[in-house]
Amino acid sequence: MRVEIDPKSGFCFGVVRAIRLAERQLATQGSLLCLGEIVHNGEEVERLKRLGLDTVQAIDASLPPAQESILFRAHGEPPVTYQRAQELGLRVVDATCPVVLQLQRKVKAAGERLKPLGGTVVIFGKPDHAEVIGLMGQTDCQRRVVHGTQDLEGIDFTHPIECFSQTTMSPTDYRSIASAIRGNMVKALGSNDIHLVVHETCCSQVASRQEQLVAFAQQHDVVLFVSGKKSSNGQMLCKICQQSNPRTHMVSHPEEVQESWLENAETVGICGATSTPLWLMQAVASRAEEIGKSQETQLPVGQPCSTR
Repeated sequence: MRVEIDPKSGFCFGVVRAIRLAERQLATQGSLLCLGEIVHNGEEVERLKRLGLDTVQAIDASLPPAQESILFRAHGEPPVTYQRAQELGLRVVDATCPVVLQLQRKVKAAGERLKPLGGTVVIFGKPDHAEVIGLMGQTDCQRRVVHGTQDLEGIDFTHPIECFSQTTMSPTDYRSIASAIRGNMVKALGSNDIHLVVHETCCSQVASRQEQLVAFAQQHDVVLFVSGKKSSNGQMLCKICQQSNPRTHMVSHPEEVQESWLENAETVGICGATSTPLWLMQAVASRAEEIGKSQETQLPVGQPCSTR
């Protein structure tokens, strides 16, 4: 059985940058607070915890004493969070992804344009996702988070709308939402003369991964998709793999790989989300190889092993 790790999988630029910033701070000061999990991957969070990274869920009086610095992860934070940190005298290690930072600025500018017009900022994403919370905090203009067409009810389609997407969402799904908004505006105004701006804000690295994963999944008998269960990007990319190869299984760590999944498989592909570390994919690959060797030794006498 041949096991291959997808060379295109693994941390995106923003996550790599955040982890490097954390490791650099930990190397010099020994400990560091992080507001929320630095990455949606429990194995990597545990690794950094052993180095001294302490995850907290809020900036308030409950913070551990004698801490001077706090890291803001790649997902970004609303302005009010920076204000709280300043009030408590905390130095911010800002690991906001440059792509997210640019998106925040666009949302803020859109809010300034739309507020005098009674318009709405629409953000396609998950309401409880850290990035979306950060985006919603960029403006006090009328705004709405939508995750599906069922969330469009109640939006004022008679006034201008500007749309943005959480960077890790599917571009295809985003286009579908934008099309539905356009249809609602035309219907509400009784005219094609509408004020709708759809900003292309899906991360290009995430978007390009879709086509790459389709090809990778089709090349293998079985696909093991390595991702934390909390990763939006992981859920979306794993679904794409499953559509291309029904024998796709999501795992968070090597122990989850089941022997039955690999029966009669000559090739196994290992891939992951933009929040999946390479070392974890390598560990899953090793587990798959162990299972493959075990299955080969159990073949009946005279039955040849695969040479692939």
